[in-house]
Amino acid sequence: MKPIAFDELKNKSIKFIKGVGESRRSLFEKLDINSVFDLLTYYPREYEDRSKIKNIADLENGENCSFEGTIVSNVNEARPRRGMVISRVTVQDSTGRITALWFNQQYVRKALLLGENYIFFGRIERKLNKLQIVNPVFEAGSSEVMKKSLKILPVYSATRNLGQNVIRTIMQEAVRTLDNVQLEDMLPEDIRSRHKLAGLKESIRQIHFPGSAEKMQEARYRLVFEELFMLQLGLLNYKSLAVHKGRGIQFGKPREMEAFITFLPFKLTTAQQRVLEEVEQDMESENVMNRLVQGDVGSGKTIIAVIALFKAVKCGYQGALMVPTEILAEQHFKSIKPLFQEYGIALELLSSSLPKKQKQGIFDGLREGRIKVVVGTHALLENTVEFQKLGLVVTDEQHRFGVRQRTILAEKGQNPDVLVMTATPIPRTLALILYGDLDISVIDQLPPGRKPIKTYSVNEAMRERINNFIREKVMEGRQVYIVCPLVEESEEIEAKSAVVTAEDISNNVFRDLKVGIIHGKMKSAEKDAVMKSFAAGEISILVSTTIIEVGVNVPNATLMVVENAERFGLAQLHQLRGRVGRGGEQSYCVLFNQSKSQVSRERMKIMSQSNDGFVISEKDLEIRGPGDFFGTKQHGLPELKIANLYRDIEVLKLAQNSARELLETDPGLRGNLRLKQYLSGYFGEKVTLS
Repeated sequence: MKPIAFDELKNKSIKFIKGVGESRRSLFEKLDINSVFDLLTYYPREYEDRSKIKNIADLENGENCSFEGTIVSNVNEARPRRGMVISRVTVQDSTGRITALWFNQQYVRKALLLGENYIFFGRIERKLNKLQIVNPVFEAGSSEVMKKSLKILPVYSATRNLGQNVIRTIMQEAVRTLDNVQLEDMLPEDIRSRHKLAGLKESIRQIHFPGSAEKMQEARYRLVFEELFMLQLGLLNYKSLAVHKGRGIQFGKPREMEAFITFLPFKLTTAQQRVLEEVEQDMESENVMNRLVQGDVGSGKTIIAVIALFKAVKCGYQGALMVPTEILAEQHFKSIKPLFQEYGIALELLSSSLPKKQKQGIFDGLREGRIKVVVGTHALLENTVEFQKLGLVVTDEQHRFGVRQRTILAEKGQNPDVLVMTATPIPRTLALILYGDLDISVIDQLPPGRKPIKTYSVNEAMRERINNFIREKVMEGRQVYIVCPLVEESEEIEAKSAVVTAEDISNNVFRDLKVGIIHGKMKSAEKDAVMKSFAAGEISILVSTTIIEVGVNVPNATLMVVENAERFGLAQLHQLRGRVGRGGEQSYCVLFNQSKSQVSRERMKIMSQSNDGFVISEKDLEIRGPGDFFGTKQHGLPELKIANLYRDIEVLKLAQNSARELLETDPGLRGNLRLKQYLSGYFGEKVTLS
């Protein structure tokens, strides 16, 4: 039997799994499941432990569990209102009684027979000191069925028309396909042995259909370790490449530096001065700088980059500042230009929407060295962009760029220094591991005069009061953001859209006020025109999607209203909130929460109580389940399918140590070629190992 690597199953379509026809294939596609590999790595979000039967007298309020009992009443049906049927029955064992009830599931009247025995599973509730179970699943209590029923069952994130039973059945078929396959384990044998890791095939089987809680935990530990090991191996590889690729540029100490810093329209905070010293030390050393400057919204990271660019230019080099959006690029360009003009530094703005002739002029200027600093979007990564002497690369809002993207830009110079900035605060221990390829500086102090933004979580009952508050702020001469999760209405998602909201408020609630709209589907020229108009105070209320999340700076905007706030991550809400409070006036953020869930209420409470991005990110990690942290794809990292970066921090450290040891003993992974190949696929790009 020829061994195959797990990732080879990416090439096998899900339609080859028994039970997956064309209609189911398209439903699985909605869950981003296209291949057998995608299906097998679609891990359960939780489990139902039906393996232990309890006596009715021992059932506790709020627990999910199984019990066995006899039907001692006929099924009673009540119709409290049109469209609702409640089916109710009494179940008894030798220790007590419980009421089972179902909503709009009339099949139970024929399915449950008086005097027969059944096994029930569900959530127990105690109402008026009486036990009840709502919408339980049940099966006839014969010994044959009991064997089938009493298991730990996986619970998956589902979609309409693709429920748990269907996913479980298809998953069983997928797991069964591994029976006749020799699955090649990518983890080196000594690492598996040292950390007592279960085999890959058995781990996949047990994570989906565990024989016991212990076997499920063993499987999870193995799969979490592998996921984090691959993540660290890739990151440490990038760092080792940066360290080993030769000497960096040893920048000098230009005499104009002190005057330039004094010339700034504000005084640097103590935290900014400390971080600037760390950056300067890096630039003046012979090693290539790879530094992350992390700071909360409004902490003043950009000026550190501007000073570093000034230093690079005054030492005879060129600099590049790459940002994720054209709006932010133009904003940086406008704020930096007057500072550099005073010293005769040629600065240009490059974006994909510029006319061809203008772009060509910038290409020529960079190649010939006439343009000293360029601010741009992803357009900077194009092959047509060449520098005469690139010395410093700065990427702003790093979470919007991949690790590889900043490497592409750096490769346009001869070992230039790299400075990375992010306003997504991550707890420091975690940042050291997540950004394993970077040294880290933190600006942990806001400029003086910044007032904390007052944040309130409200529901629909407060709509009229909030509308009055919006009008009040506009009458005071202030401006307002209204942020929606969608651009246009969607049949599948119940949430406010920017287009419909803008239309509604401009025609009805605020028809006497100037309302604007901006979203990602608009052309660049349209977006620029709207932002210019808002910045100039010509638009009072700007309805937007998250396109304004990063860097947009309109100090006169003092109120932000976020629709369907439950649909955003905490880190994203914090970023959005950072668009207000940028002037001296008191600012406000109103979060409309349409969800009644406990988790949602908890998240809104955190936003209302804290303006500290680091506290918020810690809480975000704590309450999120396994999976994508802040959208790790946005961090330029592979999506985490099973690891939880908060709960699994200890495993993360072990994985990092193992990855570091492996690269020390086998720097180019020459003795682990299949692992090297697998790593490339894991990062979704070519991973070069020296």
